[in-house]
Amino acid sequence: MNSFSTPKFISVSQLNFYIKTLVEGDSNLRYVFVTGEISNLTDHYSSGHIYLSLKDDKAVVKAVMFANSARNLKFIPKNGMKVIVRGRVSVYEPSGQYQLYIEDMQPDGIGALTIAYEQLKAKLEAEGLFDNKYKKPLPKFPKHIAIITSPTGAALQDILNILRNRWPYAQVEIVPALVQGSTAASTLVKAVKSVDEEGVADVIIIGRGGGSIEDLWAFNDETLARTIFSCKIPVISSVGHETDFTICDFVADMRAPTPTAAAVLATPDKDAELDTLIKQGQYLSVLGENIISARQTELSEHEKVLAQYNPSIEFKLKQDEFKRLSDRLFMAGNKFIDNEKTINENLKVRLFALNPSEILKRGYSVTTLNNQTITSASQVNSGDVLKIILSDSSIDATVN
Repeated sequence: MNSFSTPKFISVSQLNFYIKTLVEGDSNLRYVFVTGEISNLTDHYSSGHIYLSLKDDKAVVKAVMFANSARNLKFIPKNGMKVIVRGRVSVYEPSGQYQLYIEDMQPDGIGALTIAYEQLKAKLEAEGLFDNKYKKPLPKFPKHIAIITSPTGAALQDILNILRNRWPYAQVEIVPALVQGSTAASTLVKAVKSVDEEGVADVIIIGRGGGSIEDLWAFNDETLARTIFSCKIPVISSVGHETDFTICDFVADMRAPTPTAAAVLATPDKDAELDTLIKQGQYLSVLGENIISARQTELSEHEKVLAQYNPSIEFKLKQDEFKRLSDRLFMAGNKFIDNEKTINENLKVRLFALNPSEILKRGYSVTTLNNQTITSASQVNSGDVLKIILSDSSIDATVN
């Protein structure tokens, strides 16, 4: 008689847990390096977790990179990118699916910093932060220059030497900042904002000497780039050697290949400016003499014209004419008065001759009756009393 043993049943969750313990118990799976191509990438920006698959031409494996590891990435993962990852293998119990838990990720064949640099450059360029239309012109004769760099670096001394030789009239403000290390970018951002808010400087020089891409990485910081772009004061970027390019170079108003070149770009040459002033002074002197000579000639011509139409001469002529007319009028008036006097004398003589009193003086008399002049004997009767007027008196007479 066959005997059958009772089978032992386990749940799905118990099975998945058991497999998980087996996988995690394998020391070979606790620390693995895997190379593959990224696909099915999902970046959860709210949580910071990154979900993806790694594949080659024959297989694919699910993977996840949690936020605490993802925030240390120097580049942005993209689908199709070949990478090398370090992590551990485990089983996700709810789905029973094993997956790779990534703790670090590097590009395969090209450095992470290089990729991060290119990605940020493309992003900011697409936003227009590199457009020439936003570049501010540098002042021709700066009065206040702010230098943001390490106070102990050789680049600072190079800049100061050039400034002293070229344009010693500007006030130079040294704004110390870290130019290398994990905290360098934040100190550079703080320095730019401080100078911008102060509002005294005419131009800002920011930079450092040469170095590796790791040494210069603070100048590829996105926050620094946006701070420089928003700065109201013109910014000259002078990072590294002539062959070094950083994001700071592209977003600044002017890029200098070296720190010394930045000092040259920021200032005019005092000797050249003095020479220009001397030449301009000589030119202005000759020009002034020519202008004065031309104006003197022009003035002489005007004087000749004015001599012909001089108001004083015209006034003198009118004055003389007025005097002649006045004399004529005076003579005519005198003649008129003389004539009137003659006429008056003649009238007086005639009037004198006709004066009754004068006639009476010559022996004549006037006889009146009741104030009526008697011119005929028929006007009187016997006994009338007549009044006879003589030249010196009158007498009464009675008609007989």
